[in-house]
Amino acid sequence: MTSTDALAWPADAHPDVVADVGLLSPVRVASDVEAATGDRAFLQAMLDAEAALTRAQATLGDAPGWAADAVTAAAHAGRFDVRGIAVRARKGGNPVIPLVADLTAALPADVAPYVHRGATSQDIMDTATMLVADRTLPLMAADLRRTADTLGRLADEHRITPMPGRTLTQHAVPTTFGLKAAGWRHLVLDGLERLSSGRLPAQLGGAAGTLAAFETPIGTPGGGPALLAAYARELGLAEPVLPWHTLRTPVADLGSGLGFVSGALGKLAVDVLVLSRTEIGELAEGSGGDSSAMPHKSNPVRAALITAAARQVPALASVLAGSLTAEDERPAGAWHAEWQALRELLRLTGGAARDAAELVDGLRVFSDRMLDNLHLTGGLIVSECLAAELGALLGRKPARELLTRAAHRAATERRSLYAVLAEESVLADHLDRLHQLADPATYLGAAAALVDRALARTTGSEHRKHP
Repeated sequence: MTSTDALAWPADAHPDVVADVGLLSPVRVASDVEAATGDRAFLQAMLDAEAALTRAQATLGDAPGWAADAVTAAAHAGRFDVRGIAVRARKGGNPVIPLVADLTAALPADVAPYVHRGATSQDIMDTATMLVADRTLPLMAADLRRTADTLGRLADEHRITPMPGRTLTQHAVPTTFGLKAAGWRHLVLDGLERLSSGRLPAQLGGAAGTLAAFETPIGTPGGGPALLAAYARELGLAEPVLPWHTLRTPVADLGSGLGFVSGALGKLAVDVLVLSRTEIGELAEGSGGDSSAMPHKSNPVRAALITAAARQVPALASVLAGSLTAEDERPAGAWHAEWQALRELLRLTGGAARDAAELVDGLRVFSDRMLDNLHLTGGLIVSECLAAELGALLGRKPARELLTRAAHRAATERRSLYAVLAEESVLADHLDRLHQLADPATYLGAAAALVDRALARTTGSEHRKHP
């Protein structure tokens, strides 16, 4: 077999060849979010939107109940050729047009007139997108809550576990692992708050957002808004004040919320990546990933995948933010650009949430290594504390000069800062106090109190100011 033959797939295998099974996106593979955002899930959401429209019209007497029942019974994605609809979507630029044709063909002739009546493709596509988000976000939120709960336990357990605080890549002053974990948890709860505060509205406006085709009889105002309310109720989505074909607040807000969640999880992940470096060794994933070349390695794979997602998400979220710039009453290309970007945002963020829950659940904390690293600089990490003490004894400027000189000597001579200071005659009467202050584990500030303060927040909204 030649290399050309190896690439010559049989024609009947073509749908499998183009299927996206997640080969290049391990962060979302086999997650609940992956299943909730697949092509079949989107197709089912479009069918649900169509069936809900007929049912809503039936509740207002604009369609017979038997027609609504028939459309609902036929609206099952497994009965339709997803690939065929996708291919035929090229002609009209969206999958709703061929789907409506197939749904109509699957129904008796007397039911067909009640399918998609008065709606435009964007009504169904926008509504389906909100339905998919509405079905996906609870899955994501469950993983975020698991993550927050585990981080809460870690923060409480390690509220006074000392470790080096690092700023601009260097040791700064001591902190605690409990405070770091509490900070991660705080961000996760912020993300939960943003996901829960967004509105996911139904979309129904007709050809140009006037609901004209839904007035009964035609030209008599009043029926359209009532139908919009009934439609939202049928779907379990929020009722919009206005059709939002070009008022893309729901989409932009969703992108912003997902972007925040991904970034919040990314902060956790990059901290784990840094702290699990061999030369730092303060953390490790419970079950790291293997290397294809180096048997000794246990790679922080969960943290790496979360970070990969966080690096992709901002660009996708910006696509949704760009949706706000939509011309006319219905735009060309703007809403089309949202579909794949939103799906990837849901998948990447949902997959990252799944991986974050697994990461923190198995996270190994090496408090002895944290303590070793705390002493790595021989006491230089508490120079701030010593500066305050010596400033009270010697004056601020002399104390600063003495400490700067001593710190340089300690680093150059590889001695402890205390040992160098002990040679300063001006400090001879204060060595016991200096020895006490030179212990980094005693300079933790309000870290423990801050952990307790953070853990008092139990939901995603308790830090908001209320009138």
